[in-house]
Amino acid sequence: MFCFQCQETAKNQGCTVRGVCGKPEETADLQDLLIYVCKGISVYGEKLKEKGVVDIDAGRFICEALFTTITNVAWDDDVIINWIRKALKVRDAVKEKAGTDISGDLPDCATWASEDKDEIVAKAKADEVRLTAAQNEDVTSLRGLLIFGCKGIAAYADHAAVLGQEKEDIYAFLMEALASTTKELSVDEMIAMVMKAGETAVATMALLDGANTAAYGNPEITEVNIGVRSNPGILISGHDLKDMEELLKQTEGTGVDVYTHGEMLPANYYPAFKKYDHFVGNYGSSWWHQNKDFESFNGPIILTTNCLIPIKKDNTYLDRLFTTGVVNYPGAKHIEMRQAGGAKDFSPVVALAKTCQPPVEIETGKIVGGFAHNQVLALADKVIDAVKSGAIKRFVVMAGCDGRQKARGYFTEVAESLPKDTVILTAGCAKYRYNKLALGDIGGIPRVLDAGQCNDCYSLAVIALKLKEVFGLEDINELPISYDIAWYEQKAVAVLLALLFLGVKGIRLGPTLPGFLSPNVAKVLVDNFDIKPIGTVEDDIAAMMAGN
Repeated sequence: MFCFQCQETAKNQGCTVRGVCGKPEETADLQDLLIYVCKGISVYGEKLKEKGVVDIDAGRFICEALFTTITNVAWDDDVIINWIRKALKVRDAVKEKAGTDISGDLPDCATWASEDKDEIVAKAKADEVRLTAAQNEDVTSLRGLLIFGCKGIAAYADHAAVLGQEKEDIYAFLMEALASTTKELSVDEMIAMVMKAGETAVATMALLDGANTAAYGNPEITEVNIGVRSNPGILISGHDLKDMEELLKQTEGTGVDVYTHGEMLPANYYPAFKKYDHFVGNYGSSWWHQNKDFESFNGPIILTTNCLIPIKKDNTYLDRLFTTGVVNYPGAKHIEMRQAGGAKDFSPVVALAKTCQPPVEIETGKIVGGFAHNQVLALADKVIDAVKSGAIKRFVVMAGCDGRQKARGYFTEVAESLPKDTVILTAGCAKYRYNKLALGDIGGIPRVLDAGQCNDCYSLAVIALKLKEVFGLEDINELPISYDIAWYEQKAVAVLLALLFLGVKGIRLGPTLPGFLSPNVAKVLVDNFDIKPIGTVEDDIAAMMAGN
């Protein structure tokens, strides 16, 4: 096993025996093999593209497969093995479409095959399957940066596809990128591919933003209840708004309430969901608190996407845990994919909820969110006036992921210590570090503007580009905006690459720089984009307020 795809990775170098996330060695190896076969699919997909054809079915499959390998998604080895078997069939189908006139040597990922479980497990342990098979650490680093960015792109593309929105160019790029990791490219060529991933990440988040708002309306300023009612409830976590919609419809009139958790919190901001009286609000905090939150909730829990963490020995909620989509966990019940034109069947969840006690109240009050780009731009005149008058001196983007490390207390301290003439722009679960603090407002503008899920970092980019236009600036970096980003998993890598593609410089990234960055690759990012690690709260705030 070797895994360094997330921020928790051991010693910031790589997990080699068991993931800090809890991922066993065999599970990690099988996920690597799934990616390996997806590279083989991409080799043929790229050759098919030379004929002017993008295999949509293969692109869609690659998105689901890569999503399966994101941190805290898939835990059931048998399910992952079935994904590998499906991948081999997809590869055969794309190979057939590409034709028999394929010349040159093919990489092993395009030719290896087996249906046998023992042979699949053995292949998963092979050295050539590891990302570290490349002898050069800079090649390993750049390939890692590209693949992890592609995982984030794939996740966002999958969310959009669920809502009926797809782009051939996104699928074509993913295959081009994965196929590129089987070739001996120059450093410059690999860096160019990484930057193209940033461009594709922007396009993918824009596609998803359009899909979400077309289906459910533009997010609007919303006070979200964080208390509970006396009815039994269902807790839904993850990112999939289509699952949210279908669950609300199927629980209407049943006497069962619905609560969001973690990254599903922003569902409360969409107009389409507000019509449901049994949609109560949000319960608990970010993903790493779920062992405690899920236990006290009492009712069934649905995980629609990442992040699902291992259940502890003293937890009792496994028989209340449901997974769906690409998520899986041994012993949890799985809600199958919807058929074309149909809906998922959440009736087993509803039936179980009716037998459960109401949630234990763990907090009370409300939190405010819903500041996606449409809502903020509707307030543009007020925001611009506040900037021109000096009431708002600076915006600090504190988007990204939450995590378990004590060092992440830094982000809470920054939020508490920033001057009161600053506004925090956020998206993703990093906001749980400070979204319940009483930070006040500036002339009626809350000092924490939550745009939504991690993919809604796109909204923050739209806001910045609009402000650049309004103030007549030539460079986005001339805006009074600083970036103090928390990262954890591969969606955050895609967001980071998107920001770099948009030309954003001077990003502070923490609590550590990615372990998959070799010294030389890190130097390229520092030299070209001024990426820097977080420092002390006092020093970083002083630097940000000075525009550094």
